[in-house]
This record gives sequence, C-alpha cells and structure tokens, in this order.
Amino acid sequence: MQLSSNEHNNFSLERFESMLKTNSVLFFDSEEFEEIVHHYLENGKIALAKKATKLGLEQHPSSTNLKLFQIEMYIFENKLDIADELLDELHQLEQSNEEIYIQKANIFSRRDMHKEAITLLEQALEITADEADVLSLLGMEYLFLEDYENAKLYFMRCLEEDEEDYSALYNIIYCFEFLDEYEAAIDYLNDFLNKNPYCEVAWHQIGKQYYELKDYKKALAAFDFAIISDDRFIGAYLEKGRVLEKLKRYEEAIESYSITLGLDDPTSYALLRIGKCYEKLGNAEMAIQFYTKCVEEDSLLDKGWIAITDFYIKNKQFQKALYYIEKAINIDSENVLYWKRYAKINNKLNLFEEAEVGFRKALELGNYELESWLTRGDILTNLGEFEAAVNNFNQSLEFYPEHAEIEYRLSGLYFTLNENDKGAFHLKNALKSEPEFLMIIEELFPQVYQMPAVVEIIKEHKNPSL
Repeated sequence: MQLSSNEHNNFSLERFESMLKTNSVLFFDSEEFEEIVHHYLENGKIALAKKATKLGLEQHPSSTNLKLFQIEMYIFENKLDIADELLDELHQLEQSNEEIYIQKANIFSRRDMHKEAITLLEQALEITADEADVLSLLGMEYLFLEDYENAKLYFMRCLEEDEEDYSALYNIIYCFEFLDEYEAAIDYLNDFLNKNPYCEVAWHQIGKQYYELKDYKKALAAFDFAIISDDRFIGAYLEKGRVLEKLKRYEEAIESYSITLGLDDPTSYALLRIGKCYEKLGNAEMAIQFYTKCVEEDSLLDKGWIAITDFYIKNKQFQKALYYIEKAINIDSENVLYWKRYAKINNKLNLFEEAEVGFRKALELGNYELESWLTRGDILTNLGEFEAAVNNFNQSLEFYPEHAEIEYRLSGLYFTLNENDKGAFHLKNALKSEPEFLMIIEELFPQVYQMPAVVEIIKEHKNPSL
C-alpha cells in the first residue's frame, strides 16, 4: 500500500527522531531530509533543523537544497560571512537557482544594503517560477528604503499573482496610509472587492479608510460586510464598536465589543472599550466592573489603569484614584502617565511632599510640560525648599526660555533668598514680556511684592520716563 504524502512525512519524522534517540544511523533520501528540516523550521525547532541538515549533508553532500537550508540557518544566526561564502560556492555551480539570489539578497538586506538586495531579487524574478514570493520580498526591500510608491507597486503585483496573499494586501494599504492616500486606497480596495466580493480582509480595510476620513456611516457598512463575509472576524467587531462609539450609539457598541468576548479569550482592549461606553452612558457600576476586568486581563495595559484612575478623579474620589495609580506604579514604575496622575492626585489631597516626588519622577522620565515645572516649583516654594525651587525653574528655562510665568517665580524666589540683583533681573525680564502676569508675584510672594526695590522696579516699568 502506498503512503499518502502526510503519512510519509510523519513516518520519516518518526524514523529520524527514533534514530536520534537510539544514536543509530539510518539512511534517508535527500527529499526526506528536506521535508524533515522544513518541518522543524516551520515549528521553530532550530536545533533539530540544524541536526537534520548536518546529517543530511553527511549522507547527501551535493544536495543544493540542504546546503540552502544550512545557509538559511547561518543567516538566521547572523553568521553572514559564512553564509555569503557558501552562497558564492553554490553560485559557481548553479547560476539559475533563484533561491541562491534570494538568500544573497537576504544577506544584503541584513547588512542594510537594500539597493543591492533589490538588484539580486530582480535577477531572481527573471528565473523564478514563484513570482509572488519574490515580488513580496522586493516590496519589503522598498519598504526598508521608505520608498512607499515602489513598495506599493510590487505588493500590488504580488497580489495579482496570489489574490489570497493578505499580507501583501495589508502592506499595500499600509503604503497608501503612509502616503495619506485614503481615497486612493478606497478605490483600490473597491476594485479588489469587485473580483473578491466576500473578502473579509478587504472589507475590514476599506472600513478603516472610511474611519480615517470620518465617514462613519460608510465605515460601519464596510465592517458589517466584513462580518457577513466572516462572522467570527474579531477585528471587524472591534472596529465596528469604535465606529458606533463615534456615532454615540454606545449600547450597540457594547454589543459589538461583547461578541468578541464569546469568540475568543477576552481582550483587554474590548473590556476597556465596554467600560468606556458604560461610563458614557452614566452607568458607573458597570464601567468600574469592566475597567477592573481589563486590568485583571492585562496588568501592563496602561490605558486600563488610567481609565480607572481618571474615573475616580472625575468623581473627586481622590483616595480611590490614589489607590489604583499606586497599584499601577508598582507594576510599571517607568510610566510617565502614572507619575503625572500620582502627582496631581496627591496635590489635590494636600500631600505635597508626595506630589513633589510625582512631578519630579515625571520630569525625570521626560515629561517636560510647563505645568509640571510650574506646579513642582510652587510645591517646593510652599514647602520652604527655595533653593530646590530655584533649581527647578532654572532647568525649566532650558525648555521655555524667558517664559514670564517662570521669570516671575524666579524673581520672587531670588528676592526671598536676598539675591536681589538676580531677583531684579528676572522681574525686569518678566515685566518686559507679560506685565499682566505681575499678579504671580503678588499672590505667591506677597512680602516680596511689597519690598521697596520691587515696588521701584514696577513703578519704573509703568512710567519709564521717571
């Protein structure tokens, strides 16, 4: 009885793995070795693939395909010089093998020599029987060069060769989007759908283009067609939910998001959006329930923790907001969005030292918003940490040169520290640019505001002829 192809492959694998366990040596023809190596590569078992290639070349030292597998693994391990040398040897023997050109192009690509890779792939294209794969590789090389027009053209040719190559379709749309050609993308997708009317991926992509153009009704219709084409297409339900939110149809959005929870394991994104919809509907209990599920599902999703925290901040429940943002910080202490909220919540609770820590961490993590500098400086001033406040404001001037709100504060601090020359310098700078902000000195430094030297500078500014 003749074995089917799958049975034959399984039999070969079983024999090979049995040989490894018993340390015996069995003979396999070169095609069997190729199938074994391919199987291991497909399943990410690189060590076994290398073992099979080595044994295969010992039994079939002239096998080009096994040598190409060996080269592919050298490239994977970034041993590019060895792979390059072996390819040169193979090229001397077989100048019409497109795989040699493809692997050589792969090496050039790894070395960021994308134009050279393209030249070799063009040569491979002339001799290959499988144009779609080579066209796709050419498209990728043009993407690396950020030449989106050419990348788009090659992916289009690839899709013409293989209409089920959805990765090529995604890449085409990516190029259109990068070029801000949303309407051209819609035209292209409509042409594609005329030939493939039940392609759920194309309907999904056309819906996304309409969403970008804010044509939500057409986007909604497209996502509905995607769902008709494949009623288990999770991406289409999620996008449909987003559109329904934009249309303020929150109950329907919840329904669309909820369908995805039954199709697969719940995604934190769907749980978060359901929570947002319930919050918009004024259903606080259900909103919190879904926000909590969201962070339980994915504790690293900062949007989940921020949603819970912001919910309690809006409702002025600052102690609860603080509880959740502290939990978030314990999970990810490098998240600037967490520290900003931690600072603001503690400030609201009059926990000024903690608030100062929060603003300092946010600044250290690269959040250089003016508000962060100003609020942190004011907190340090209120705590009597005048030198630290001066340092804070001087640093902020690097990002906001001669900004009046900073200059007035520095003036007040320097006068407080009896560094009157510096105080006068910053006060004059501030008065020149924003005299109406003089109230900052009056409110934050009332004693300074009444100092004779300060009164004189203000008077001279108002009456320059005096």
